[in-house]
Amino acid sequence: MRAPHKLLSCLFACGLLAGLAAGQAGRRPDAASTMRERFVSLNLYASRADGSDTPVTAKDVALYDAGMEQAIQSFTPDPSPAHIVLLVDNSLGLRADVEKLQQATREFAYEIYEGDQVMVIGYDQNAEIISDWTDDAKKIEQALPTFRKRGEPHLFDALAAVLNDALVPFSARTRKRAVVLVADGLDRGSKSHFDDILRTLQAQDITVYALQIPDRTGGALRRDRLKPAQVIQKLVEGTGGRVLSVNEPREAAKSVCDELRRHRYVLSYTPASVPFFGTRRLLVLPNEGVNVRHKLAHPGQ
Repeated sequence: MRAPHKLLSCLFACGLLAGLAAGQAGRRPDAASTMRERFVSLNLYASRADGSDTPVTAKDVALYDAGMEQAIQSFTPDPSPAHIVLLVDNSLGLRADVEKLQQATREFAYEIYEGDQVMVIGYDQNAEIISDWTDDAKKIEQALPTFRKRGEPHLFDALAAVLNDALVPFSARTRKRAVVLVADGLDRGSKSHFDDILRTLQAQDITVYALQIPDRTGGALRRDRLKPAQVIQKLVEGTGGRVLSVNEPREAAKSVCDELRRHRYVLSYTPASVPFFGTRRLLVLPNEGVNVRHKLAHPGQ
């Protein structure tokens, strides 16, 4: 699934020539251009605590960037279609049989909304496409017998492959991208690093949900490594997602698909009184009676 590396030398040369030309012409970026470059959009999930369908508005939330309250310029619902990757651990030792993995996948295939697309990927040492992008539940169901349990779980490598080859290429076409991880969070042997994965997920505004399977290690201590449950927690909390029950796959699938279509919002603002470059720590505080989730940080540029 690895995408080919792109050559940067041509882009660098073009950028250098453009910079020289601008310098010779004595041009300076105007204030409007600078403001556009600093404009930031944040995806978040918001709903009424009483379960009503009354939309949440900018008046219901306050935004803080690096501890400084920011003026919200727009706060709008995002009912657009989603691209969802189901990333399923099918390695040996996982405390879930193949039938449970198939059931979790099947339920998502039948719960997506019109326009949504789903890709199913199974991983052990390698990440393999079980079903390519589709909205056809029957095609996904026909591919389910491909699941099998073998090898070690290279979770971080699988996430890197999903980002590089399945989700990041869609960034220009859709903002709404999610990973549904069906796993216990154990990684053994990946070359990819967890911090790099989380940083990319946050930079790309990709939400991670988890149908968490019981930890096969029993919570054993791991020197210099995150425990499986910690991996799940950091991925989910860091990107504004949720942990759901793998034992109730239909409810989990319905909840995720409903949230992506009915409770997703885009908040936009221009950072003020905070450094624009460098990692920004974000906090959205809702009024009483409103629930909000969002990524915890946006990596520096």
